[in-house]
Order: sequence, then structure tokens, then C-alpha cells
Amino acid sequence: MSKKILAINSGSSSIKFKLYLMPEEKVLISGAVDNLGASDSQFSYKTDKASETRQLPIKDHSEGIQQIIEILETSGVVKDRSEIYGVGHRISHGGNYYTHAVEVTPEVEKRIDELKVLSPLHNPNGLIGIKAFEKFLPDAKETVTFDNSFHHTIPKKAYMYALPYEFYEKYHIRRYGFHAPSHQYVSEKARELFGPEQTKRMITCHLGNGASISAILDGKSVNSSMGFTPLAGVVMGTRCGDIDPEIIPFLEEELHIDSHEMRRIMNEDSGLKGLSGVSNDEREVEKAAKNGNERAQLALDVFVHSIQQYIGAYTTDLEGLDTLVFTAGIGEHSAFIRSEICKRLGYLGVKIDEAKNKENALSIEAPDSKVKVAVIPTNEEIIIARDVMKVTQAQ
Repeated sequence: MSKKILAINSGSSSIKFKLYLMPEEKVLISGAVDNLGASDSQFSYKTDKASETRQLPIKDHSEGIQQIIEILETSGVVKDRSEIYGVGHRISHGGNYYTHAVEVTPEVEKRIDELKVLSPLHNPNGLIGIKAFEKFLPDAKETVTFDNSFHHTIPKKAYMYALPYEFYEKYHIRRYGFHAPSHQYVSEKARELFGPEQTKRMITCHLGNGASISAILDGKSVNSSMGFTPLAGVVMGTRCGDIDPEIIPFLEEELHIDSHEMRRIMNEDSGLKGLSGVSNDEREVEKAAKNGNERAQLALDVFVHSIQQYIGAYTTDLEGLDTLVFTAGIGEHSAFIRSEICKRLGYLGVKIDEAKNKENALSIEAPDSKVKVAVIPTNEEIIIARDVMKVTQAQ
């Protein structure tokens, strides 16, 4: 019997949503609430029959969710809220507690709240979303898809940090990896499109305001650039990525700031934004660089270089490379960034067709490239919806 499943993907200042008819995986309505907390917040949605974009003040995630539920009813995709069988939420950090999607329980909510110190930009807002749906859709089954669950197959040699072992035993300090639904979706899609042999050794690049690189061997994650928290790895929109850990106490002492302020600086004021002084939006930084802004150009150079380093390292983990995948906002739409990254990967057999690259084609490799290079739009929401079905049917 078909069921209506709502997938909720809460970011730090946005909420993406899709209502599916499952298991057919038919999208009934999709949309987003962007720029939450601002006077010009944007609410947009699309159905088979209509689409609309509105600008209105939406102060927080709870208000944004109320707008989403109202549009489900007024658009006609549901006649009554009770038609929504389940709601799936993407939560950034599940720590060492969860290796797969789970039903929402008071204990799960407690764990999500406990782990907010490790994902300060996302876990709190995800929990707000869960509680809001408990209020607005009390009869719907709620599940959680964790942003690190796909990476539970990473081997111990890759996820351990060289700290005293008791820190791992007592505090579960290790590499977790994030953007799991995205890396899972595009790696599965690549295997479906190109076959298991062409995608045996694959590197997936999720490049957006948040960015991460994953090594996928035979469909399983064996390494990922984000670490104990989503702050680690490559340079991002506002996050610094990998830095020498001694920088942290040095700046705290020099600036007379505490760890909370230092954490805020690394999460909110760094990355492309901090280096360029222009914006966290790669498009704005690229535009400034083309107009001669040297700091903007430097920010792009550092961003690209950090990605190239991880691709090189993960090719070693995989003992070669068959397919390179780009996804997410920058990965799917910035021909410039893809071209810059691939320029230094010729030694791996990567060669792209610039005409196809500019068209954002599915396959952008040149005919004589030894590596398949793909641009695959991510779909984290379908992974969330599938997880709702798996969890609720297993009960």
C-alpha cells in the first residue's frame, strides 16, 4: 500500500523538504525555506501543477516547518495532515551511538541534544524540527537519518586519531565522516549508471557551503574527509577545514577568547568567507576573483588545493581510481571549480572535456580519460524517505 512520506533536510539556516509517495518514489511536492531568521526569508515550493516563491520574515526553524505543513494542505497534495504516514529527518551527528536510521524516541532526542557540541550548526536545528513535527503531526511516525551512518564501514586504521587510546574508549573520539546521505546516493547512482566495474574505486566530492570528500570501494565508504565533527577536512564556505591544532590555544591566548568563541570563528567566520573577505558563496568569490580581487583568488586556490590533496590521498586508499563524482551546489554547477580541480589530476588519468564540463553534463571526461568523471545531482531526501520505510516496516 502506498504511503506519503515527508523528508526533511534541515540546515543551519534552511530547510529543504520533499513529500514522496512511497515506495513508488514519486515526488508530490518539493521546496525549501531559505535564509531563516532574516526579514527576507524565502519560501519556495513546486508541484506538478504549480510553483511559487515568496519572500516573508520567518524567524526560525519551527516557523519554517509550520509554513511547510500549511503548504502541504493548501497545495492539495494532502487533504488532511493525517495522510502523512511518516516524517524522516536528516541529523548531522549521531556520534558512536547509531550506524543506521532509527525511530525517534526520547532517548534518541536526548542523544541528538547531547551531540550538539560536536555539530553546533546543525544538530540543534534538527532537534527543533523533530519537536515541531511532534506538535504539528502527532500521529506521523518520525525517523532519523544520521549524516555519518553511511561511513560506519570506514576501517579502524582510517578513523582512529593518534591520541591516547582511552580518549577513544571513554569519549568515542574518532573520525565519523558526514554528508552520508549525499555520498550514499551519488555512489549508488553512479554504480547504477556506469556499472560496478567502472565504479569499483570511486571518489565522491560533495562540494557546497559544507564540503567533504569520500573514498568508496565496492559501494562502501572506506574514508571521508570530515572527522570527529563536520569542521574537519577540506576548506568550506565558512568552516576552516583541517588546521594545525596548536593554532587554537595560540589564538585563544592572543585574542583573550574562550573555546566557545574560537569554535564560532572556525565554524562561522573562516573558509572562503574568512580568506576572501567577500562571501561564503563560491559564486561571489569567483566573481570577485575575476575582477582582480587577490584575496578572493587566494581563497579559491586554497579551496581547490585542499580538495586535490584529499583526492590524491584517497586514490592511495583505493589503490587507484575508476570514477570521480562531483555533487552538491558547487560540485553540480561550477564548471570553473571542477576544471581547476581536474587540472592537477592528469597523473591519475583524469582528463575532462571542457565543452561537456561547461554544460554540466552527466559525464564530463574526455574520450581518452582513464577515469570516468561524473556530475550527479544529489538527492539526500530520497535516502531519508527510503530510511523511513525501512525503519517503520521493520517494526
